[in-house]
Amino acid sequence: MDDFAAHRTAWNSQEELAERMIPHIGALHRDRGVVTSIHGHRLVGLSATGILAAHQRAQSVGHERIDVADSLAVIEALRAIAPAPASIDVARLISSRPTDTDLESHLRDQLAPVLGGPHDDVEDRDVVLYGFGRIGRLLARILISHAGGGSGLRLRAIVVRRGSDADLAKRASLLARDSVHGPFEGTVTVDADRDQIIANGTRVQVIYADDPAAIDYTAYGIDNAIVVDNTGRWRDEEGLSQHLRSSGVSRVLLTAPGKSPLKNIVHGINHDTITDEDLILSAASCTTNAITPVLAAMDEAYGIVHGHVETVHSFTNDQNLIDNFHKGDRRGRSAVLNMVITETGAAKAVSKALPQLEGKLTGSAIRVPTPDVSLAVLNLTLERPATKDQVNDYLRRVSLHSKLRQQIDYVESAEVVSTDFVGSHRAGIVDGLATIADDTTAILYVWYDNEYGYSRQVVRVLEAMAGSHPLVLPPRREVTLNA
Repeated sequence: MDDFAAHRTAWNSQEELAERMIPHIGALHRDRGVVTSIHGHRLVGLSATGILAAHQRAQSVGHERIDVADSLAVIEALRAIAPAPASIDVARLISSRPTDTDLESHLRDQLAPVLGGPHDDVEDRDVVLYGFGRIGRLLARILISHAGGGSGLRLRAIVVRRGSDADLAKRASLLARDSVHGPFEGTVTVDADRDQIIANGTRVQVIYADDPAAIDYTAYGIDNAIVVDNTGRWRDEEGLSQHLRSSGVSRVLLTAPGKSPLKNIVHGINHDTITDEDLILSAASCTTNAITPVLAAMDEAYGIVHGHVETVHSFTNDQNLIDNFHKGDRRGRSAVLNMVITETGAAKAVSKALPQLEGKLTGSAIRVPTPDVSLAVLNLTLERPATKDQVNDYLRRVSLHSKLRQQIDYVESAEVVSTDFVGSHRAGIVDGLATIADDTTAILYVWYDNEYGYSRQVVRVLEAMAGSHPLVLPPRREVTLNA
């Protein structure tokens, strides 16, 4: 057998093993609410080649090679022991297994919190999307993909203003087709008689309304709901509290920076400050979510004296396609033809999640002619000296092992560009090759999908509000600068 045939045979063998994982991965998610991953890269919904790519991706940033056959053995064993809902990292279960330990015994030891005895199912919580623009539709996609997977979040309705006689069909089409994020994975149909969109078996009521305080959600069987306001129309407590006056609503989450005294939540940083008394919360902005975890890691390891954040941000719907009147400075000029200097409150907003950085950061933004994925440049003055290799090694380990693993990713490639990060699940991705560090000056480049990566963070905040964020096993560990 020549080398070509040998490599082809080896690939086919790996692909066959990955194919055997798929029904087990699906059943664990659908029946048990278990999300499986390889070093944080989700396996749910992936094809066989996608599963192999997840194994390779983890290895490319410094992990030991995980044999696909070992992954299959763990996933089959998970299916057999039937854990309660959790987020389970298959690779970490493999790498932490002592050589002389039986696989099932090891799994039962590592997964003890979700084994052994009856487990209450996660209580369902109704979710309403108020507004159905870029973020609203991505939230819908994520929530629908989680339906039946034990997340506890149920997308029940969207609220919009009627745009035309064909409004329902147009809303469904925008959910099904997206020029940036591609087609919806599944089927989308409409029930015109009931004003409902049906996506992968999930019936979503479309409610046409102009007044957030005058909707009777209970008439649609919706109660104790969290309303996610995606409009950005109201950003203060007074405006957003209108939602609480509608029947069937118990809490509100804003997908934009909220004005004081609202808590601005960056999941992974300050989500543990959410209490039952917080009826209205903000998920901050996409940029704040992208930079705050990286800043938190850098401040813990090196101490931040001060810094400037420059965001190179894709254009958004609040800009004009061609020159026209706009109430904001410069945003009236064509978004697709110009770079536009504008303001950003993201740097100041960081301190709402990280109070120790109050007054230490400034920020500005440049809108550029790309539809999605942005870049934050963090120019930091540090208390303690740093080198490029040291900073990169630390942030790489943070992205792989720490409690910020869902928020921070890390990449080292001389070829990556912005479109490579479309669809990233992480809030921000550190570009290691671009890092500059010299004594107490460090400059970091952080990519972020300002639509999808942010939407994933919003869903994590929703899970925290509903008390349904999955237990992460094995537990993530603390990562320090030197260990």
